[in-house]
Amino acid sequence: MTRFEELGIKQSILDALSEQGFREAFPIQEAAIPVLLSGRDVIGQAHTGTGKTAAYSISMLQAIEPGKGVQGLVVAPTRELALQITTEIKKFGRHTGIRTVAIYGGAGMGGQLDELRRGADILVATPGRLIDHIERESVELDRVAHVVLDEADTMLDMGFIEDIEFILAQTPKEKVMSLFSATMPVPILRLSEEYLQNPKQFLLDADDLSGEGIDQSFLVLRDREKIKYLTRFIRENGEGQTIVFCSTKWRTRDVAKMLRDDKFNTVAIEGDMSQSKREHSMSKFRQGKAQILVATDVAARGIDVPEVALVVNYDVPNQEMVYFHRIGRTARAGAKGRAITLVSYSSVGDFNIIKRQVKAEMTDLNAVMGIEVNIPDRLKRDVPRAGSRFGQRGPPRRGGGFRGRGGGRDRDGPRGRDRGGRRGGGRYGGGEGGRDGGSRAPRGPRRDYRGLRSRW
Repeated sequence: MTRFEELGIKQSILDALSEQGFREAFPIQEAAIPVLLSGRDVIGQAHTGTGKTAAYSISMLQAIEPGKGVQGLVVAPTRELALQITTEIKKFGRHTGIRTVAIYGGAGMGGQLDELRRGADILVATPGRLIDHIERESVELDRVAHVVLDEADTMLDMGFIEDIEFILAQTPKEKVMSLFSATMPVPILRLSEEYLQNPKQFLLDADDLSGEGIDQSFLVLRDREKIKYLTRFIRENGEGQTIVFCSTKWRTRDVAKMLRDDKFNTVAIEGDMSQSKREHSMSKFRQGKAQILVATDVAARGIDVPEVALVVNYDVPNQEMVYFHRIGRTARAGAKGRAITLVSYSSVGDFNIIKRQVKAEMTDLNAVMGIEVNIPDRLKRDVPRAGSRFGQRGPPRRGGGFRGRGGGRDRDGPRGRDRGGRRGGGRYGGGEGGRDGGSRAPRGPRRDYRGLRSRW
């Protein structure tokens, strides 16, 4: 592997990397850093845990001069990811004098305004809150020379593409830009064609969901049996930390309560929690003061805890890529980890879709543990008849909800409000929302829903 000093990185950054035990670059870092340092744009298809944050952070820190206004901008889909990126950039730039500030929805504007007044060289922001600051004129992007769009596919899913276009229009035409995404759907490629100039592409196999380094397994069982086997797997994990992913905030609360009642040191993150409570829970988990984190998918993009040895999908995710992002919370930075999916009888069809995409071998725990699968007759018609062990066509996908009503599965916290105070709609029922009304729903055409309430 290539050592960081071979990539032309200045000494102050090398010192910070060395203090954290980083001496050799990961493949995405080895490939992307020299290209970004040369001033060329980059498209990187890199899954979580590959070291992409360091790739663009080091390149940005190398070129920025402290005290000359906002020169670097990182846009991320969720507040948890924005905070995680900010923490990493601060670690890498601790000896450079460069000041990094995070701005995100779900927190009061006052504290962020104070941080901005003290000066910011790099901004890490969620789209809606960044636009709030732009419109308040508390943020100016006319000196930005480096822009990063991180987890671009998630921003597409959450309806933020128009916001991204608005933000990019506020930046200078001449800049170094990089876009990182786990998948490359057509709208993301179109965005890159419009805003990136002759980018160097580092594209992996779009269908590669192998989960290298992760021991993947599944257990098909009745829903009411899940908590019994969850506690068993956690105890088998010993002192290692565990993340349990649930499909809804209500499910998250119930599972967390059952684990606490069983004397497990457990914290939870779900959409209706205030930002301070979410940060407190994450802080306890990162510091090792809590053994278990129970979370909705909103947390999947913002957790980087090396000690996570086990991920349990308490509910089957509704998309193949969500599965990968969940299990990617373990086996970080080349380590080993384990991921177990608890498949209720009604979710067998959904899981078979995921299973066909995973190239790595998955252990059938029903066979290992001698647990029979007895799917009731009323559910058998929802199970595929051919093509997999359990049948063909699964039950309808979960999630959704009525547009404009904020229904569906929990994505990124409390439903957002736009500046007029109206509840934010959108594909997943809200954007970066918060209780203070200071964050925005994804931008888009306003629709008049008056008179429809009685229908729902």
